[in-house]
Amino acid sequence: MSACQFPAFFEQVPSIILCDPLADFLGAAEGGLIEYHFADAVRLAGHSCPTVAGAWLMTTRALKALYKTEVPERGGISVAFAESQSSGVAGVIASVCTLLTGATGEGGFKGLAGRFSRKDLLAFDTELPGSVRFMRRDTGAAVNCTLDLSAVPGDPRMGELLPALLGGHASAADARLFGELWQGRVRRILVDFHDDPRLVIMA
Repeated sequence: MSACQFPAFFEQVPSIILCDPLADFLGAAEGGLIEYHFADAVRLAGHSCPTVAGAWLMTTRALKALYKTEVPERGGISVAFAESQSSGVAGVIASVCTLLTGATGEGGFKGLAGRFSRKDLLAFDTELPGSVRFMRRDTGAAVNCTLDLSAVPGDPRMGELLPALLGGHASAADARLFGELWQGRVRRILVDFHDDPRLVIMA
């Protein structure tokens, strides 16, 4: 079986290095340092789309805002959503947030002798000034984020191709073009607009 082939632009998306004290404690990563790539979020979600891309962009920006020049601590962040878990794409975004922050709900890791707990660090239906709040557990510093991808619209041809694809009567060429156009928007979000403040409104 051949190795999976991701779009080449995945390698252009800046990675993020996190320090996970639990990984260090259990000897899973030297110093607890783990480098995460956008491809990891794609593996988790099972697909690459604007929502997954936006969640990656929002979470990495929030972590950098909270930790500045420090290495962000995985497991040291709580995440709260204004929406319910079942509303819109909140659940998909939350899964990427969990990947990078370690924050989980009531089913998460309970810790060891009171240390390293990840349980109850992810909440929904919270009253917030934005869509998602990321908060450091050690300092209480927080940042509220709202994702807005309207500055990076999709190619209008996708809207024409989608009904034929879903209806099962599109050609192989149409299917290939749709995939290229779809990933083209993801590339623009993560590469061309990576530092554009319009995509993640922070307060």
